[in-house]
Amino acid sequence: MNKREFIKTIGLAGAGLPFASFAQLNHFLNFNMSETHMQGKDFWLEMRKAYSLKSDYINLENGYYNILPQATLNVQWQQMQALNLEGSHYMRTRMADDKQNTRQALANFLQCPLDEIIITRNTTESLDTVICGYDWKPGDEAIMAEQEYGSMLDMFKQQARRYGMLNQYLNLPLNPGSDEEIVEFYQKAITPKTRLILVSHMVNITGQILPIRKICDMAHAHGVKVLVDGAHAIAHLDFKISDLNCDYYGASLHKWLAVPLGAGLLFVKKENIKALWPLFGEAGYSDTDIRKLNHTGTYPIHSELSIPAAIQFHQAIGSKRKEERLRFLQRYWSDQVRGYKNIILNTPAAIERSCGIANVGVLGYQPAELAKYLMETWKIWTVAIDNVGVHGCRITPNVFTSTDELDVLVKALKAAAEAKG
Repeated sequence: MNKREFIKTIGLAGAGLPFASFAQLNHFLNFNMSETHMQGKDFWLEMRKAYSLKSDYINLENGYYNILPQATLNVQWQQMQALNLEGSHYMRTRMADDKQNTRQALANFLQCPLDEIIITRNTTESLDTVICGYDWKPGDEAIMAEQEYGSMLDMFKQQARRYGMLNQYLNLPLNPGSDEEIVEFYQKAITPKTRLILVSHMVNITGQILPIRKICDMAHAHGVKVLVDGAHAIAHLDFKISDLNCDYYGASLHKWLAVPLGAGLLFVKKENIKALWPLFGEAGYSDTDIRKLNHTGTYPIHSELSIPAAIQFHQAIGSKRKEERLRFLQRYWSDQVRGYKNIILNTPAAIERSCGIANVGVLGYQPAELAKYLMETWKIWTVAIDNVGVHGCRITPNVFTSTDELDVLVKALKAAAEAKG
């Protein structure tokens, strides 16, 4: 992308925003970026200036919540001010149309049909809508890995208590040798009573990328539907939902797309909509209209209306370039400690099986102890993960993370490993 194309992307992609002027996003151009700055290391140094960052610590826990670039934050603030100025007049006269336009922008970004996607509040709401919306019968079975997100596992347990359905928990291999190994791993668990498989596009605690298309094709051959947890894949990996052939896909937009808190998405393949029961009563839409699943009452609409700004910022970077950057950052530090004495990488070694997320442990340290050591001794903010087969700290850099900061992480991990002999 040259500078002229970059300016066009930043300045025009969000022309349909209801309140805020997208001129706020043009602040990103105030870096006097030359043509050479649009490529390579200099680009990312300039990109860092688009964010307001604390200097108290190195933030390597961006997987929970991605700090917004100042441009998107400005748009959200404008939305809040405009909404507060108009109050209920806006909400009763224009909000529905603006919500529809925002939903269309998201559908265009994901390259999926408008009538197969809704905007939710987060991944948990999206996936729970499907899990609770199933017409479970006693003896029905669902398959999931123990490494799935805890809230999803809890919801399946609740359905088992309520309806007598059965859950089969698998222990996902951390370092598979091939896609086929993973596909067979799920295939062997299928029985004649299996109705649904929950699988993560990118495992939140390890960063492992699973071969979703191959899993879905296999499951469909057995008459089983697939629910994909895409919390960490949207705007992290360069893909289209239609590439996956999944039945349901849920994600949080406040993660790698860097939308303000309070926005997620749910994709439901058209033929699966009718059979799902809504979480909240909704009589305004037909059984085959996905919007029947989207009644949540009054909520902070300004977050949702900021989605086009976040999409625009992401597209100015470029999906492919962003994925490459995140993978580079992860491999930059993980390759330096993989195989180092007393250090354990809980993320696959094959480069194509992970991207920006990785998990690292040090022998002799409990995960919480390691996280505390990194923060108190080295001012590195991470999160401890102490799960089935995964014991370490999840490391999630962002596009603004520098290699100098990752050098500090490498030094800290090696020092911890040496201290334990």
